Amino acid sequence: MKQIAVIGAGTMGNGIAHTFALHNFQVALIDTKQDSLNNALRTIEKNLDRQVEKGIIHLSQKKEALSNINLSSSLQESLRQVDLVIEAITENLEAKQTLFLEIEKLCPAHALLASNTSSISITTLASATRRPKQVVGMHFMNPVPVMKLVEVIRGYDTSDDTVSKIMDISRQLNKTPVEVSDFPGFIANRILMPMINESIYALYEGVAGKEEIDQVMRLGMAHPMGPLQLADFIGLDVCLAILNVLYDGFGNPKYAPCPLLTKMVAAGKFGVKTKEGFYSYD
Repeated sequence: MKQIAVIGAGTMGNGIAHTFALHNFQVALIDTKQDSLNNALRTIEKNLDRQVEKGIIHLSQKKEALSNINLSSSLQESLRQVDLVIEAITENLEAKQTLFLEIEKLCPAHALLASNTSSISITTLASATRRPKQVVGMHFMNPVPVMKLVEVIRGYDTSDDTVSKIMDISRQLNKTPVEVSDFPGFIANRILMPMINESIYALYEGVAGKEEIDQVMRLGMAHPMGPLQLADFIGLDVCLAILNVLYDGFGNPKYAPCPLLTKMVAAGKFGVKTKEGFYSYD
């Protein structure tokens, strides 16, 4: 599999495109907004420059990686000969189902359809297609070029061959794939999001300040980043969406989002991407 399409040029999409292109895959990075595509390419180039400066890659590898990326706003043109499509759009079930229904009609019969969803059911996404055996979860961690883990999520009908191919291609990217079953939040977010939510509750209830909560987790638990800072980095809107998936999926009140998180998202305070969340980012 050498022809890859990544749909969605946001933080995760451009990171996924960066990683595949750096490992000599031909990548079509697709988004409906030209500004998003231009911003994604600038981000990829900046991150490649950082890798060159740190001695992780050579300048020639940066140039080759950039040459491997083709920006596109057309699904029809980009999916004709693709081997693998990775969806990386907003964490919204209806939007993802609509997209999967569309891309399935445009891809070759052999193409695998993957979602970078962090919590939504792969089985449900697969049900929107006529090839559920070829639908799989491929959940990268942020920042994609740095983080080694890829959660590979097997839906109810996902075939052994599809899982095997995705595990193999993940290793070609110098990642460590871990296979998990299709439950809300999978493993990473089923464990991470309740911790973040409880940290927000601790702040909401006045147990400690934001710096103190993060410092306790950094120094006491050896976390590289405190949970509130991490929530800002992930995006508070994304955290809320994942918690809602967990709450709806399990019906357990322990996953109910903290009211403070709900209010911050309603106020447009999403964290780093809006320059304000639990912390300010100038």
